[in-house]
Amino acid sequence: MRILIIEDEERMALTIQQLLNTQRMISDIAPDGETGLDAALSGIYDLVILDVMLPGMDGLEVMRRLRAGGGQTPVLMLTARSGVPDRVRGLNTGADYYLTKPFASSELLACVRALLRRPGAIRADSLSFGDLTLSVETGVLSCGAESIQLSKKELELMHLLISAAGTPVDRETLLLKAWGYDNMPESNVLDAYMSFLRKKLQHLQSQVEISTRRQIGYCLRERGS
Repeated sequence: MRILIIEDEERMALTIQQLLNTQRMISDIAPDGETGLDAALSGIYDLVILDVMLPGMDGLEVMRRLRAGGGQTPVLMLTARSGVPDRVRGLNTGADYYLTKPFASSELLACVRALLRRPGAIRADSLSFGDLTLSVETGVLSCGAESIQLSKKELELMHLLISAAGTPVDRETLLLKAWGYDNMPESNVLDAYMSFLRKKLQHLQSQVEISTRRQIGYCLRERGS
């Protein structure tokens, strides 16, 4: 799960990012509207947390342009303005929810989870493929009575592979979803993580394996299928 935080106040942005980290959610920060809009339009994010008061292009304009550009990513809008007209204006531009500052950490997380549970928005609490079950919340991968803890990157990659249900996921998608544009690693880093995941599947004695599709990417398959 990858979340974009568009917030110019560094302390607030880092606070939100650290809060999301406690829930094993990966996030990136954009410090202004133009940068945030470009990132949001990339399509690699599962949710956008958008502040209204931004330098240059404000959050309402970012919201309008995102929807006008075809972006359907759920958006949680943040603002210090608590008046009803302000909330209505934010929702009318296409935001999915409007949260007023200051807010409790539990309230923000509840809003995030609610938006990510919407049909087509994000993922279920657990996913299965073959004899594997992945807990998205805890990052635990299970096979029968055996289980193993995944790192954040391993969790993101395994989630993408299981969600694809045996269909190959291209390398660029895996890299963008797990690392983002600003932290793109060398391609061999992805191969290394796939090696880590293969070893964990062997440890679990799973009948599921990670298959390499040359010049495409990776997919899951059950042995013998």
